[in-house]
Amino acid sequence: MKCALRLAVIVSAVACGLFAQSADVKFTADISKAGMDPERLARIPARMKEFVDRGTIAGAVTLVDRHGVVVSLEAVGYLDLETRTPMRTDSIFQIRSMTKSITAVGIMILLEEGRLLLSDPVEKYLPEFRDQLVVDKREGDKVLTTKKPSRPITIMDLLTHTSGMPGDRMLPAEINEHVYVKRDKLLAEIVPLLAQQPLQFEPGTKWDYSDPGFTVLGRIIEVVSGQAYQDFVQQRIFRPLGMKDSFYFVPPEKRDRVAPIYKLENGKLQKEDMDQYLKPAKYASPDGGIGVFSTALDMAAFYQMMLNGGTYHGARILSRASIEAMTAVHTGDLVPERWWGYGLGWEVSRERPSSGAFALFSIGAYGHPGSRGTLGWVDPQKDLVGVFMIQQRRLESEEPDSVRDTFIVMTYAAIADDLKSTTNVRKGGTHPK
Repeated sequence: MKCALRLAVIVSAVACGLFAQSADVKFTADISKAGMDPERLARIPARMKEFVDRGTIAGAVTLVDRHGVVVSLEAVGYLDLETRTPMRTDSIFQIRSMTKSITAVGIMILLEEGRLLLSDPVEKYLPEFRDQLVVDKREGDKVLTTKKPSRPITIMDLLTHTSGMPGDRMLPAEINEHVYVKRDKLLAEIVPLLAQQPLQFEPGTKWDYSDPGFTVLGRIIEVVSGQAYQDFVQQRIFRPLGMKDSFYFVPPEKRDRVAPIYKLENGKLQKEDMDQYLKPAKYASPDGGIGVFSTALDMAAFYQMMLNGGTYHGARILSRASIEAMTAVHTGDLVPERWWGYGLGWEVSRERPSSGAFALFSIGAYGHPGSRGTLGWVDPQKDLVGVFMIQQRRLESEEPDSVRDTFIVMTYAAIADDLKSTTNVRKGGTHPK
């Protein structure tokens, strides 16, 4: 009865243009056997549609995966408001800093092959870091004096944002122009410029979010593997996981599926010029300043691999030991927001916050947001994966975080079991590849 009701809702919604689904995606599993309430899952696209109708967002794609089964995959609203092009479940999004988790997996692959150690100093692979300095005295934002750091930065420091490398807002304008606007230089050209910037604090003593730190990790992948960063990721991660719609540079034939970025100003959604993101470029952005372009299904495959302990559809990407190391908190009390800490390329829940949607996350849940409204997370205690895709800048209080938080709350509200009593249907389940 519940499955029939959900089918009726889906058919009705498609007929009304509320949301669209790709023809090649099928829900062949009994959703209730995956421990989810079909009626409550059906509320998600309806609520997202209300945000579209209100003009808060242009459109969104949401995905819920439980026990290895994609139990909900919905597209709501519009890919492009101006042309009234409907959002599709296979629409492609800039996932921005969600890319950091992918870069971290690349590092862990090389670790497992014995080609590097997390304790290795960065200068072992990138000699330009041998003369790096740290800020000694400053006056406001002005650096007065520098000195030699007490120790070199390590790969571990970069993975946990404890290296002291500056954030992108503290970089010289010329570097940011090459990285975020022109994208006209290779990692091999950008990283030596980063090595010339002084560390903001002694390595390992503080936590400060740093895109450039992950830029350096991308370059280490290149040096150690002998491949371009984007080629390594494509060959060792995307291809084995069947992530056929994930790219650092979107091929021309798929650009019509890329969701434009919007910003809500004075109550009206305005579209950004996407040419700077889609034009031919050299810089692959392992830091997520622009990062990977991907779909909800592709990212669900990546997260399911993590949840499975490093495997997906027979492909072994990492060992379970590496997954456990990546998703443990390595930053102690350095992160100001006490309820979460940082793993190796992941934000990890260490306790429940007193309020907000993240209070529903289990302790040990992990994930990463992107700066244009995207979010992906894994909740091992609930055997759950969630993916939220929109393309919107954070400018006004209601968007896009309130929409994201609504999706989180409604996802957890749709869980209908206590996990222990549920038949696990992951083996041979219906996670499209």
